[in-house]
Formats: sequence, C-alpha cells, structure tokens
Amino acid sequence: MRPNVRALQDDDRDTECMRRRDFLRGSSAVVAAATLGVPGFAKQPKRIDAEWYRRSRRFASLPMSRVAYVEHGRGPAALFVHGFPLNGYQWRGALERLAPYRRCIAPDVMGLGYTETPESQEITPETQVAMLAALLDSLHIDSVDLVANDSGGLVSQLFVARHPDRVRTLLLTNCDVDENNPPVAFVPMVNLAKKGLFTEKVLVPALNNKEQTRSAKGFGGQTYSYPERFADETIEMYFRPLVETPLRKAQVDHYAVALGINVLVPIRENLRQWKRPARIVWGMKDTIFAPEWADWLDHNLPGSRGVRKVEDAMLFFPEEMPDVIAEEAKNLWGVGLQ
Repeated sequence: MRPNVRALQDDDRDTECMRRRDFLRGSSAVVAAATLGVPGFAKQPKRIDAEWYRRSRRFASLPMSRVAYVEHGRGPAALFVHGFPLNGYQWRGALERLAPYRRCIAPDVMGLGYTETPESQEITPETQVAMLAALLDSLHIDSVDLVANDSGGLVSQLFVARHPDRVRTLLLTNCDVDENNPPVAFVPMVNLAKKGLFTEKVLVPALNNKEQTRSAKGFGGQTYSYPERFADETIEMYFRPLVETPLRKAQVDHYAVALGINVLVPIRENLRQWKRPARIVWGMKDTIFAPEWADWLDHNLPGSRGVRKVEDAMLFFPEEMPDVIAEEAKNLWGVGLQ
C-alpha cells in the first residue's frame, strides 16, 4: 500500500510544532532559573528584614563564645564586620545585593548583638580577631573578602595583620585608623564605660525614648545620615539584647573600654606589607572619623584601589546606602560587571 503523503506531512508538522513548544518551555525554564540565581541577570533581591534575621540566625559554639551569625548566598566567602554598638543586622542591605556573588557571613562580635559570651572571656579587639578566625574554621572557610565599618574596621585591620593569607580583599568604610584609635569623639564614651555607665547612660535612654534617639543630639542624629529613618524596630534589634541582663551591660562597657586603647599603631608595618586589593569608601559628613584617615589607608595599603568619598554620608552610612557598598564590593571582587 502506498503511504498517504499528505498525512505524513501533517504528522511531521505536528511533531515539529511539539518540539518547538517543548524547546520554548525548556528555554523559558532555563531563563527563569538564570534570573533567580546566576550573576549577571537582573533580579529583585529578597528583602531582609528583622523577621528574616531572627528566623535565619545561627549559632556557632566556639571555645570563647557562642557566636550568633547569619549566612546568605553562595560562592567564595565574604565576612562582614559591624560597628559599635550595632550587630550584624547592619549589613542586611549589603547581604541582599551581594548574595548572588558571595557566601555572605555577618556575625555579631563578642559583647554585642545576640552572641553569648561567658563572663570569664576577655573581650578586646584582639580576642575578636581570634573569635572570627575560629568562626571561619568552624565553617571550613580558608579565606574571605572582608567588609567592615567603624570598630569592625579596627578589628578587620588587626585580622589582616594577624592572618594576612586569609584575606583576599579588604573593603573599609569609616573606622579607626592608626593614631586615630580611639577617635577623640569616642573618648567620653570610654570614660563612661570605665565607670560602668555607658550602657545605662546611652543605650537604655536610646531604647526608652526613640524619638530622642533620632534627634540631632541623639545617637541616630550623630551617626546616621538619615536619622529619621532609624526605625524603632532597628533600635530594638541593636540595643535591646545589650541591656537585658547585668552581664550583657557589663560586657558592652568592657568592650567600650577596650576600644579606647590604641592597637593599630603597632601593626602599621604589617598593613604596609599586605599587598592584596583594598578599597576605601568614606562618608564625608562623619564627625568621628575625618577624611584624612581614608587618605592614610590609601597611602599605606600597597594594594589600595583608591578612596570613594560619599558626600552627605555619616558613620553608619553602609546600613543606609547598601547600593554603594554592593557596587564597590563587586568592583573590588571583579564580579557582576556588565
């Protein structure tokens, strides 16, 4: 019997149409997957808020402390070190934006945030360095890209001096530098802490009168570019755990006193020997860390890629301007560039 040529042609067309539909469906799935997880595709990052932070918080039981931290993203590790008296929540916006490119880890240092430290543990910038190294060991991480602000920048410079091979790149924002450790503006806080009064005189009132905290003379007004956006929930996230027990109050004061001792001048030559890539991003309205110290870092870190000066930005601008941090980090890391 001769085949029905027209019927065969119709069957071939139907088969070809099915193949095209399957191909388009498969291609759409690939594109959808790419936009969700592959660097270079536009994607609206999942918003990280206080609830996400509470839900995602983990604890690492280390010899010196039970360290609270969050982790977000995949790839080579990036370590974010917060300022005083904040905690890792400071970096939530940066984590949103950088998770496609790095395994972002934001711990709470000892004495601050939700990290639980025994009364016998000394809390100083040096012991924070030991804690961070132990945390990375516990997570099986050999090296990191360091991103830091304020006292976290102090600790990060010490980390570079003590563990130079564990730092691939360094992104520093307004922080203690060399002889400006401690900055003059922080000395009154140190003096209060020596009397055991910093927490009682600064943090407790900040919690009890949040409008005052956002005022020009309040904590927010002196450290945030946009203090009116310093939300009640954020104030609670930072300060509430620090006043819950006499031990927590004492540890905050203890750490503040330790931050009043210069530990950076002795490592000046260590920093001058570290030649890996560094970038400095500086808020120009900060009244605590003057721009000259950004220039000092630029001149003394051999691998410095210069200073970005952010106008109208105060000390804690990395929290308020995460797009700036993400842009600079990606440039430094050489990722996500179009």
